[in-house]
Amino acid sequence: MIVSHNELVTAVNKAFLGLRRCCGEADVIANMVADLQLVGLNGVAHFNKAVPYLANEKDSPVTLVKPTQDKIEVDMGGASLACHLPSVIDYAVEQMVKVKILTIHVSNCHNRWLAYSELVKLSAKGLACKAQWSNGSDRRKTLYVLNKGCVFPELYQSDERSEDHVSEAYVNVHDMTIELSVSNFALPSPSIQGYQQIDSASLRNTYLNAWREGIQVDDAEWKKLKQAATVFLVENSEVSAKGAGELVV
Repeated sequence: MIVSHNELVTAVNKAFLGLRRCCGEADVIANMVADLQLVGLNGVAHFNKAVPYLANEKDSPVTLVKPTQDKIEVDMGGASLACHLPSVIDYAVEQMVKVKILTIHVSNCHNRWLAYSELVKLSAKGLACKAQWSNGSDRRKTLYVLNKGCVFPELYQSDERSEDHVSEAYVNVHDMTIELSVSNFALPSPSIQGYQQIDSASLRNTYLNAWREGIQVDDAEWKKLKQAATVFLVENSEVSAKGAGELVV
């Protein structure tokens, strides 16, 4: 089905607020989902997948250490990346005044595709970004490269489930490695063996089409999101009858 940007952001915002979490900002997460959906990368499905984690995971700050000047290690303790990555990235950008390249290793996290929106913002800050992770559900590897001055990244996803043609260092299915640099990263060959490329031009065309004609969302995923958003509604009760209204503020 086709939905507007406002409809999508509002639904995700309500769904997240309905979880009544301390960590994570509803408007930031709503835009993370919308930005991913706008380029055709199934942001709604990724958020729906995240909801059970968000509802049950430990709702507290994550552990961050800086063992060396050019490395940050973050243990999310099994948490969804959506609630904590914006703060981690803000901290990392501050550290870039001291180094030319910085590696962020995030361990024990979920829902890494939702990092897309936060990583895209780095280009406007004059930084290049490269991220790699292994999808937990099918173990396919993903490589994300966004160089300075670019609006859309180059994406590479493996065809094979068991082989890692990018780097054998990225084998933990609950980890993610992000590299920030003041210089651009070399792009892999478009024909990199074992990988399919989703190029920036394709993402750009999908994005522009979504703004012109509306955002395409799978019917079943939209229904699931709307159901999650209704958790935010106040049930008919003595409290609502006394004027609490339909929405919890």
